[in-house]
Amino acid sequence: MIRIFFTLSVLSVVLLGSALLMGLTMGDLYARPLASRETLQWATMHRLTGISAALAVVFVESVAVTYFVGTSRWCKEVVETYGFSKEPVAASNRLKRRTFLWAVLGMLAAVGIAALGGASDPATLRLNTKAWADYHLVGAISGIVFIVWTYFLAWSNIVANQAILAGLVDEVREVRRQRGLDADQPETKSV
Repeated sequence: MIRIFFTLSVLSVVLLGSALLMGLTMGDLYARPLASRETLQWATMHRLTGISAALAVVFVESVAVTYFVGTSRWCKEVVETYGFSKEPVAASNRLKRRTFLWAVLGMLAAVGIAALGGASDPATLRLNTKAWADYHLVGAISGIVFIVWTYFLAWSNIVANQAILAGLVDEVREVRRQRGLDADQPETKSV
């Protein structure tokens, strides 16, 4: 899971960075008379990339939350089944709770960036969209930094949780070995 989360986060950040770069280089959408055709095409690409980036952020943060929901439940079932100490369950639940808040805030940051982008978009035909452009820029930069921070927190919590899971797997392996149920031995098939 560590590599999967890392890879998804990097791809998401690349999309966010691409949308930011397109927004910074597309030209003046507010030019009178109308902006050039090339600028309008870049604006469309910026919108589509920004929406894709926002969806990617929601997906990555959801993967982190889903991972913790599943693994904390797995910890609880293993501890109850084998009668182990409840400390791994408590530790896994603490990591889950710590990650959940930041994941939701990361999703909200992506939604906020998109909302500011919509407010600053002259294609909406709303009056005064130019006044929102600077808010969108500041929101995008600070939002991307914040999202990267939430990814880092989720990743470090996933690493800590993986250590808890590895400890439980080792305990289960030892109990199974002691009981003669070693799962590592190949099964004999009857013909």
